[in-house]
Amino acid sequence: MYWPNHRGRPPQGIAPLLTQVVRSFLILLLIAIGLAGCTLIHPKDAPPLKRVTAEELTTLLRQREAAIHSMKGLFTAKVRGGLMPIATRVEGTVHYRRPNTLRLRGFTPIGHELFEFVQADDWYTLRLPLEGKVYSGHRSDMKDLGKLARFSQLSAWAVGGVLGTGVITHEETVKVVEDRDRYRLDVYAAVSAEAGAGRHAIRRLWFDRRLLVVQEDRLGTDGDVEATIQYDDFRRLDDSERDPARIVVEQGGPLLRPFKVSLVDGHGEGSIQVTFHELHHNQTINAKDFGQAS
Repeated sequence: MYWPNHRGRPPQGIAPLLTQVVRSFLILLLIAIGLAGCTLIHPKDAPPLKRVTAEELTTLLRQREAAIHSMKGLFTAKVRGGLMPIATRVEGTVHYRRPNTLRLRGFTPIGHELFEFVQADDWYTLRLPLEGKVYSGHRSDMKDLGKLARFSQLSAWAVGGVLGTGVITHEETVKVVEDRDRYRLDVYAAVSAEAGAGRHAIRRLWFDRRLLVVQEDRLGTDGDVEATIQYDDFRRLDDSERDPARIVVEQGGPLLRPFKVSLVDGHGEGSIQVTFHELHHNQTINAKDFGQAS
């Protein structure tokens, strides 16, 4: 800055003022940095979880399952790993009717049918048009049918979380624990039908603060994880609009379902990401929708 007639120096009396201004600025800057550092180091603690009992969570799951009498929809599944040797992208349809009838069909992006999987009670039928084969039997026997059967079973688990079919039966026992900022519901079943038989964990369900199931582990009889399923993008079923995260699901409240499901195979075979484009609930579904003669 140029100061006329003062040989490049500020006039007398101005220099102390400038020094005071610079000093004040530096003090304010240091205070601001200190406050910002405190904010980063000491984030505001989340409020503690409200007390929720295992009975309340079990009842909530049953209410959600009872709210859906039927469902049909369209989805896209992106497959990674060796679960689907024929294709890495599957376009699919789902039909469901209470209490437990489910039909999944998968197609290539150009419309060739890859599989048809129908499940009712403990019985399944798997049709593979490209191989010209049809398998049927008890669901427990599917593990011996290869990768397409494994893909069908994993897909049924993923869709079950959307349908709300994973209710707790009266033969199963549960325990709820707080797991960080979530509730975890551990589900146990008897090892055998004999009286007094021991119990082992078969599933773990994680609920967020809205009491929505956001993660599920399916466990084998040896306790190993068969599959880990993540549920996301919850929307209202009535209009399929994305619902605000602040909404709390209560009895008689809106029907919310995840429109994005990510599943990782516990055997290391790969992963599946299912995105639903349409979901229509409680509409009439006839025998033809399940591949049966009218």
